[in-house]
Amino acid sequence: MTLAGRVGLEIELMAPRGSSRQALAEAIAAAHGGSVSRVFYPQSEHSQIVGTPVLENLTLGFEVRDAQHQAIAWCVDDLTLQADCDRTHPPKPDWYRIVGDDIRFMQIISRLSDANLPLAEVLQPVAKTLGLELQQGPEGMVKLADDLGPPIAIATSLPGERERPCELITPPLTYAQLPQLETYLQIAQQLNFYAPVEGATHLHFDAAPLCSAPAIRNLVNLLWAFGPTLKSLVGSNPRCQRLGLWPAELLTLVQTPSWSDLPWEQARERLKTVPLTKYCDFNLKNIVYAPRHKHTFEMRILPVYLTLPPLLDAIDLMADLVNRAIDPAPVPPNDPWSVGINGLNALHQALPSSQFLRQL
Repeated sequence: MTLAGRVGLEIELMAPRGSSRQALAEAIAAAHGGSVSRVFYPQSEHSQIVGTPVLENLTLGFEVRDAQHQAIAWCVDDLTLQADCDRTHPPKPDWYRIVGDDIRFMQIISRLSDANLPLAEVLQPVAKTLGLELQQGPEGMVKLADDLGPPIAIATSLPGERERPCELITPPLTYAQLPQLETYLQIAQQLNFYAPVEGATHLHFDAAPLCSAPAIRNLVNLLWAFGPTLKSLVGSNPRCQRLGLWPAELLTLVQTPSWSDLPWEQARERLKTVPLTKYCDFNLKNIVYAPRHKHTFEMRILPVYLTLPPLLDAIDLMADLVNRAIDPAPVPPNDPWSVGINGLNALHQALPSSQFLRQL
């Protein structure tokens, strides 16, 4: 397998009761002679507030740097990991989150705020910048508000045990760098971290090699046909949250006769007419919209891996799919229902050079 570019990983873990993601970050840093910084990590969640479908969060995470001061990992919260946590447990002192309904405001707040400050003070630099006074709420809650409507942001204590979820994130890695993950996973097991009930592993491949209309067509044709086969093959977690299929209009779009001749910028604009979301089995949204620092193709169907060998096997298989999509030879469209029970054989035919599939 030849990895096209680099791959970043997100492995969802759960700390044992009484511990936290901070413990894993500090142990990884100690193993590399490095250091840990407390940082904010942005996340979104569905809202129960009428007229506000999504709430934006800044949650507490920990950035790990090695002895050369290079960032090598992040241990952050993941709001989809809920089943393992006891919400009635008393909040951990000095752990909080900042919540708002405008992603742009939250980006500004993240830059102006210091995650090392206590809850009562964390929004003070933002309030000073905006010329506002903070409002105190119940149970230590702090509101940043003006006279025009709902609060701009609220800093509040975490529900019980929200310090335990730990999404272990790596920077983009070359294939030669992937073995360094073994140290991280061994440390996690030594600290009794385990796979959460809703846990998953996400892979982020460089989007650049896929930025052409033919590559997108091939990718969509492959994953539309073989998505169910792949989920069965890798043992996708049925309790994993925020998975699902692409909208049907995506397949229709890439099958139009003129699609493969489109320059990439024109193809991108047409892809923007499709209601893409990151919360699906295979996230194309980051390819199309190219967010800063995350211009990637994300595969979200993998289970949690606590050891390196099966994780490398999964990366090999998914990289084979990406490489086939980049290949200029067209991938014919196929319906998953017609693939049916012969899906594994058909996948093998689609990826004849895959070492992973040859081992089955």
